[in-house]
Amino acid sequence: MEGRHFFFALLACIVIPFASVAHSAEPGAPIRDRSLIELWAAGQPAFGQYVTQMADDAGSEEVPRYTVETGRELAANRLLDFAFLSLEQHYDAESARNVARGLGSGGGDAAMPLLVRIPPISTDGEDAARERVREVLALGADGVVIPHVLSAGEARTAISFFEDVDVWSPGNPEGDVIAMLIVEDPEVFAELEEIAGMAGYSALVCGIGSLTSALDGDREAAEAIALEVLEVSRRAGLVDLMTVDTESVGRRVEQGFLALLAYGPESDQAIRAGRAAAGR
Repeated sequence: MEGRHFFFALLACIVIPFASVAHSAEPGAPIRDRSLIELWAAGQPAFGQYVTQMADDAGSEEVPRYTVETGRELAANRLLDFAFLSLEQHYDAESARNVARGLGSGGGDAAMPLLVRIPPISTDGEDAARERVREVLALGADGVVIPHVLSAGEARTAISFFEDVDVWSPGNPEGDVIAMLIVEDPEVFAELEEIAGMAGYSALVCGIGSLTSALDGDREAAEAIALEVLEVSRRAGLVDLMTVDTESVGRRVEQGFLALLAYGPESDQAIRAGRAAAGR
C-alpha cells in the first residue's frame, strides 16, 4: 500500500469506495483464533485489508471521513487478521477513532487489530508526527505506521515516538503495540543495515510502489531492493509487509513476508489464496 506515490495513485484508480470493499466473509470462512502478534511471533503470515481515503466524486476536494460502520464492516470479514488505515495523505483523527471503535464493537478479545499510517515526518515536522503517534494510539489503534523514513537518523527519531508505550519487538516479545517503519526513497537504503539493527520497533517495510516511482518505473530494481529489505528484516527479527493481489500473494507468502496487505475489489480472493498458500 501523487508524483512520488506511484502505488497509491494506482490504488486510487482501482479501489472502489470502501463501504463496498469490506466484504463480510461467507459462511465457513476461517475464524480468527490468534492475535496479529501471536501469528507473527509464530512465524505465520497475517492478512490485512488496505483502507485508503477516496473522494466519492473524482472532482471533489472534500475528504471523506470514515465512520464507526467502516470498522464494523471490516470486523465482520473473518478472513482478515488486521486492518491497515492509510491517513498518509489526509490525516484525520476522527476517522481513526471511528474505525477503531467499529473494530472493537465485538468486545476487547474480539477486536480486530488496527494499524494506522500517518503522514511522513518530513510532511509537517517531528513534533506533529510525534503527536499523531500519541493521538492515534490513544484513540484505540494497535500500531502506527510511519512512511518515507529518509535516513537512519530519522528512523531513530521515529522509534523515539514510541518510547512511552509497550512496543512489541525482537527485544520485547511481550509488547502489545506495533511500530512500523517504511523505507521507500532510494537514498535511505545505504543505511538499511543500520536501521534494521535499531531496537524498539516491530516492522521494517519497503514501500515498493513509491520506490518504483522514485526509480523512474524500474520495477526490477525496486523488486530487488524489496527482497533485500525482506532478508535484512528477517535477520533482525522484524516483520516485513507487502501489498498483494490474487496473482502475487502465493509468491509473497513463499518468499517469507509475514504481513500481506490486500487491496481492491478482489481482496477477499487474494486473502483466500494467501491463506491456502500459508496452510491457514
